[in-house]
Amino acid sequence: MKFDTSTEFDQVILIFKDPGRRLIVRTAQQAAKALIKDWPSDDGEEFLSAVKACLDVMTGKASSNELRNAILRAANEAGVAAVAALH
Repeated sequence: MKFDTSTEFDQVILIFKDPGRRLIVRTAQQAAKALIKDWPSDDGEEFLSAVKACLDVMTGKASSNELRNAILRAANEAGVAAVAALH
């Protein structure tokens, strides 16, 4: 199965509680990396939905906008500040 990790969406800036720790997420690959490596918690309903949304986007089963919205919900759940800009 071929994965499309380059699908882009309007960027989300994630601001973690650690001083100066920020990530800009605008692709499925960046979202997956943030969730797996940088997320403060690996549980929660919205976290799991965001992980699934990453896989769904990579396999063509969901839109990049659905992933972006899932990241925003997961950030809210985890207490990660998220700045979302629309272009």
